[in-house]
Amino acid sequence: MGEVLIYTLAMAILCWSVNSQGITLVPAIMTFGDSVVDVGNNDYVHTVFKANYPPYGRDFKNHEATGRFCNGKLATDITAETLGFKTYAPAYLSPQASRKNLLQGANFASAGAGYDDHTSLLTHVISMSQQLVHYKEYQGKLAKAAGSVGAATIIKDALYLVSAGSSDFIQNYYVNPLLNKAYSPNQYSSYLVGIFTSFVKNLHSMGARRIGVTSLPPLGCLPAARTIFSFHESGCVSRINADAQQFNKKINSAAAKLQKQLPGLKIVVFDVFKPLYDIIADPKKNGNIQNQGFTEASTGCCGTGTVETTSILCNPKSIGTCKNASEYVFWDSVHPSQAANQILADSIIIQGISLIS
Repeated sequence: MGEVLIYTLAMAILCWSVNSQGITLVPAIMTFGDSVVDVGNNDYVHTVFKANYPPYGRDFKNHEATGRFCNGKLATDITAETLGFKTYAPAYLSPQASRKNLLQGANFASAGAGYDDHTSLLTHVISMSQQLVHYKEYQGKLAKAAGSVGAATIIKDALYLVSAGSSDFIQNYYVNPLLNKAYSPNQYSSYLVGIFTSFVKNLHSMGARRIGVTSLPPLGCLPAARTIFSFHESGCVSRINADAQQFNKKINSAAAKLQKQLPGLKIVVFDVFKPLYDIIADPKKNGNIQNQGFTEASTGCCGTGTVETTSILCNPKSIGTCKNASEYVFWDSVHPSQAANQILADSIIIQGISLIS
């Protein structure tokens, strides 16, 4: 408890400094991964995994559906604000990703992407490998906008955020008989962590030095997982949560090894499993200043809140979409609401203080 209090006070001091001086704690934020952090790249990709229509974004600025899989802000949006940014780094494929806007970073994430490129191929989204290709292109554009010296400084001092792995399990492994018969969950976890290790090494070779990676959330508690995989088990699907925890142990171990191997690297694995699980386990108790507690943690607000994540059920004509998303842990069947993202962002900032200090 004392350690948490010290971190919280430290962050309060940092945030006060940022707000009073109008500075940012890092020059830019680069984001890679899946739908939890995609801010609209899939709007420009031929895939069904899109969120550029209502009711997505109904609680966002101007009530705009930007491609974020949420009713409002993502955890990474809130993190950027905490670090002093007044605007968000643009989706790399968007028209907004132009000269001046590139100075604060870019978002390369794509909903449906996974560490395993085969996961991305299934849904025709931007693979993690391709996201690195886009980042290389970005570096060339950044050099033109900031000059070679300025670009090098931005690249070295930027914060790099990576969120992936959920799609690999939920959209690929558990529903792909060829895959889950060939690999045990333990074997597939090791396979994914091997890809993660290569991804971080590639990022490091391209100049990244401050990398924050999210763990897997409690996948067995996602409304979609409860609907599809519960087999009459009440509550969260325990075997899926166990697989997620197993993966998280491996990615933590891999990150520790990478920090020792790669010169100048700071890497932190953000534990999002525990804070999200705690909310789900006791939603009324685990609110925050903005939200005094949740009333619903087993279904999503959007549509029926069971299996929808695409235009089939979560759309402007959805029947049953809740009035107040801040009372719900989940916005749709997979993604947290803005209220839950606020709690996750608070946790991420505390865990990642070493990346920005």
